[in-house]
Amino acid sequence: MMVIFKIAYVPKMKKSIFVFLIFFTIVLGAQQKSLKQTEAVKSIDAIVNEVLQIVSGEKGKARDWDAYRNLFLPTARFTILNQGDSITTPYDSFSLDEFIASFQESYRDKNFLEYETGKVVDEYNGLAQVFQSFHAEDSENLNVRGISSYQLVFYDDRWWIANMVWTLDSNGVKVPEKYLENKN
Repeated sequence: MMVIFKIAYVPKMKKSIFVFLIFFTIVLGAQQKSLKQTEAVKSIDAIVNEVLQIVSGEKGKARDWDAYRNLFLPTARFTILNQGDSITTPYDSFSLDEFIASFQESYRDKNFLEYETGKVVDEYNGLAQVFQSFHAEDSENLNVRGISSYQLVFYDDRWWIANMVWTLDSNGVKVPEKYLENKN
């Protein structure tokens, strides 16, 4: 009878080990992703640069919107200030989920690259304001410059983006030189 028990027990052990290995692999993968996200939120510089890293990419590349969400407070607002004589709506404003829903296909379907050209950071007691000048281009001949304004808060041992507002270098108004160089 003891032999029968051992034979029946071995497959259960293999199954348990297999389940444990799958669980361990999933946890390890989540820790690696979490480590990258943790590093991205430890400094003002890292978190605003991570925004550009996530939205930039080749045509057809899906963006990591879960990682993007992790950079922002759940109540974050995204506001685009529209400039120009032919613009009828002076601004567009979105919640975090509305922004992702509205733009995820556009980012995936275009070769979109955005990079920083300068940055000015003001910080005091867990609050930060960042003016980040940028250059952006896509596969449909978009080639623009502008400024993104980030409002950030520090709590729970990390930085969070509370709001983001941006506008393009348009309507004859160029990005001022003081925003085209890094001043941290």
